[in-house]
Amino acid sequence: MATTAELFQRAMSSFQQGRLEEAERQFKQLLRKETRHPAALNILAAILMSQKKYGEAEPYLQTALKVNATSDATFYNYGLVLKALGRPDEALARFSQAIGLNPGNADSWNNRGTVLNDLKDPVRAIDDFEKALSINPRYAAAYFNKARSLADLKKYDEALAAHDQALALNPNLAEAWFGRGFVFHQLQRHEEAARAYEKALQIDPKLPFLKGSLVHEKMLTCDWDGIAPLIADIERDIAAGKLATEPFSWQGLATSQQSLQQCAKLFSDTRFPPNVRTAPRPSPAANGKIRIGYLSGEFRQQATSLLLVGVLEQHDKDLFEITAIDNGWDDGSETRQRIDAAVHRVLPIRGLADPDAVTAIRDQQIDILVNLNGYFGEERTRVFARRAAPIQVNYLGFPGTLGASYMDYIIADRHVLPETDKPFYAERVAYLPNCYQANDRSSKIAPPVSRADCGLPTQGVVFCCFNNVYKITPDIFERWMQILAQVEGSVLWLLADDPAAAANLRREAVARGVDGGRLIFAERRLPAEHLARHRCADLFLDTLPYNAHTTASDALWAGLPLLTCSGTTFAGRVAASLLRNIELPELVTETLDDYVLSAVTLANHPDRLAAIRQKLDDHRLNTPLFDTARFTRHLEAAFAAMVERHRAGLAPAHIVVPD
Repeated sequence: MATTAELFQRAMSSFQQGRLEEAERQFKQLLRKETRHPAALNILAAILMSQKKYGEAEPYLQTALKVNATSDATFYNYGLVLKALGRPDEALARFSQAIGLNPGNADSWNNRGTVLNDLKDPVRAIDDFEKALSINPRYAAAYFNKARSLADLKKYDEALAAHDQALALNPNLAEAWFGRGFVFHQLQRHEEAARAYEKALQIDPKLPFLKGSLVHEKMLTCDWDGIAPLIADIERDIAAGKLATEPFSWQGLATSQQSLQQCAKLFSDTRFPPNVRTAPRPSPAANGKIRIGYLSGEFRQQATSLLLVGVLEQHDKDLFEITAIDNGWDDGSETRQRIDAAVHRVLPIRGLADPDAVTAIRDQQIDILVNLNGYFGEERTRVFARRAAPIQVNYLGFPGTLGASYMDYIIADRHVLPETDKPFYAERVAYLPNCYQANDRSSKIAPPVSRADCGLPTQGVVFCCFNNVYKITPDIFERWMQILAQVEGSVLWLLADDPAAAANLRREAVARGVDGGRLIFAERRLPAEHLARHRCADLFLDTLPYNAHTTASDALWAGLPLLTCSGTTFAGRVAASLLRNIELPELVTETLDDYVLSAVTLANHPDRLAAIRQKLDDHRLNTPLFDTARFTRHLEAAFAAMVERHRAGLAPAHIVVPD
């Protein structure tokens, strides 16, 4: 029988020759004979880490620390394992212990900084990166990680400079090109962002979530060159369980609920795994008011708040206590002033690290924590991953599943989420009887404006679509051009978010035989002014596979008929839900061929379009869609049912709110 020394030499030989599976087997054999062999424990853990078997590596590192608690390398490796397992608090402690034992190791400072970034503590993270750079001034990864902290603080110029420093040291650092693209995106410099992402893709095509970021940036400028094969590649990657795209950008292109579910789950498992080891799950109060916490980074003049503010005002304050948990900022707008006046309190958490934000929320004894962001905007998903409240709800900001076990419910209706789609959701569904989307009945409309004021022709049919341009796919644009070709003298009125997008769309129109001058672009306006100019258009043409949401409500509230094609996903059925709840089902088509036919027919028969416009005016205040008080009672009934189940010790289950 071989001695321990002989077993160790055999295993080391396999390890040094790169035969890792054989080395793993041999080290495990050795450790069955001598369980506390320090070198074998550490090397086996390193092998498992290299294979991303982090859960398997952890017990070996635990044993190694019991054998020798003075090895900074063991604490460091354990920190890496805990970070990969989504346990940042513990990882922070291990890296701190490694630094205490060996403060001259730049890697320990850098990796502790990355954990602080994950914990939303960028100020402390920058201190760690600067310490790493003081030890090793040529540490490219530390510059890149520091850039992420600066971007979180919205110091974008400094972030770009840090990326440049990283790339000066290592031009092939794909992560730095990726990060540079993200900063350009935040600055709305989308062409530069796309170029940075393309460079990263050339260096490392497997970099997580890179392909989706590139596609989204190209969609933001309507640059469709080479986009079809890239989308097909992402679809294959998702099916194979690869990290190709973030869920938000994929929603604009996906037509499969299964693909969206898989994408969300991959993203959640990787970026936001459950982290409930630090504190027990809280319980709701046994009686008294139900405490609702709406968590958002967009409590300002932004689409989510424009929809929700009326509901906040309509909540029954005798039965519900409302807290706006603010991960954004006060923009001083009228919308923000209304929010402040409508809720019991505003709890700012933007400057708080995740553990402190969770503590602040729990101190309010929130019963139901509503995630108004999902994977969009100024999100705080890790707060939900730590189970900040006993009941956690996905609503409004992200039209689809978050794929996360810690999200208990999603608010929906039977149009956007039919019974047959429930298997594709991690959440239980709380069905509202009418449209799931909140709307504000008191939204102000400015005095009328003329077509001339908007740069529109005084004669002819004006089609419009005020959706974000990333929702304009080549397929839907092709259909729009077919419509323009069949309606003489018509124009298409779009939002001018990006000069490159406008130029690309006009070029695409010409390529399809349509004069580019028939595309007219509108600058963004204040909400009341934006609503007023809708009256200058004749028909809103919706997008697919991602419909108009807030923009659809805007059009209908302003009295502009909207034509949609019902899609195959939550995001692709929202406009159909709105139209059915304002009793205009004739504006919902089921195929794009019928969509084109309906648009052309209505445009060429002004009497039919006028009749629909009159019907919209008649229904606007007399149907469920814009009945904010009625909607709020239904939402409150859903919340009450959730709390009732929880207080009875029952797990979340599908809920149907009666009308």
